[in-house]
Amino acid sequence: MSAPKQIVILGMGRFGMAVASELNRLGHEVLAVDVDDRVIRESADIATHAVEADITDQETLKELGVARFDTAIVAVGSDLEASILCTVTLKQLGVARIIAKASTEIHGYILEQVGASRVVYPERETGIRLAHSFAAAGVRDYLDVAPGYGIAKIVVPSAWIGKTLAELDLRRNYGVTPIALHRGGGVVLNPHQSEVLQSADDLIVAGLDEDLARLPGNEGENR
Repeated sequence: MSAPKQIVILGMGRFGMAVASELNRLGHEVLAVDVDDRVIRESADIATHAVEADITDQETLKELGVARFDTAIVAVGSDLEASILCTVTLKQLGVARIIAKASTEIHGYILEQVGASRVVYPERETGIRLAHSFAAAGVRDYLDVAPGYGIAKIVVPSAWIGKTLAELDLRRNYGVTPIALHRGGGVVLNPHQSEVLQSADDLIVAGLDEDLARLPGNEGENR
């Protein structure tokens, strides 16, 4: 893993909490900031430090030393004014990398114009992933890489169990490329063609959406 980083998260709603929890698990130093004292008390268990403060107040953020952090994440999305003001303030304070959550395309465009290094759309991305899980029977998860192209985590169909990747020849038969194999809590990257698929395996493949949709699935699969 890369060296731990210092990250400040501004706005501790569901998105902020989820990001803080995962960053903390990965060993990074996390400063959680929110105006709600109840939310800050809840954040104390998943962040290195949790501070009750107005995320739009420049002097307050300056006192917190946010400019020294590697990355600032503006996690508030529903309050557009607070989101934009916070991003502007972070830019003025010289924060090197600002990642901001947006709720709409217009919101995201404004955030980019006022200084966000990257804009994310959690609700839209979740919707895309959910839609693909319905569109293709075996898809457990999906990552949109480019228009019409993605990476999918699929349940290994019963018909594939006991067969090698060479026998299945997924590139020729389905137009997708196996890039990893999830097995027993571990991940095998770029699995060899001699790898024999097992019943509890999940396979990660890349390809065009139309090809991913053609992959077989197991009816009633719930593992």
